[in-house]
Amino acid sequence: MDPAVLFFFEKDPAALLLYEAFERAVRELVPDVGIKVQKTQITYTNPKVFAAVSLRPARRKAERPEHFITVTLGLNRRLESPRVDAAVEPYPARWTHHLTVSSAEEIDGELMEWVAEAAVFSASKR
Repeated sequence: MDPAVLFFFEKDPAALLLYEAFERAVRELVPDVGIKVQKTQITYTNPKVFAAVSLRPARRKAERPEHFITVTLGLNRRLESPRVDAAVEPYPARWTHHLTVSSAEEIDGELMEWVAEAAVFSASKR
């Protein structure tokens, strides 16, 4: 395990297990993915950023699980799903979505379809 990832999750080791499951799923989906650990997020690139993982909450404290990761995806459309905690359109036809993942079961086919869509969208940007 990358020491930078261990340091990133130092305050919440339970969230590290979620991250590891998510990273494995992304690596299976996007074989040449680049992963960069930064101060506030871990980004996934191909070569541009298409997804990120952070520990920043997208939900109010009362609605937040004890252990979670926030998955952020960039798409050319707004996702209409109760799984999306927040969605913003910083540029026309470029939507940023934040999803809270609190169990390995939530790293499912639906989420990974969105990740794949984000990877394709990112790869198409100039």
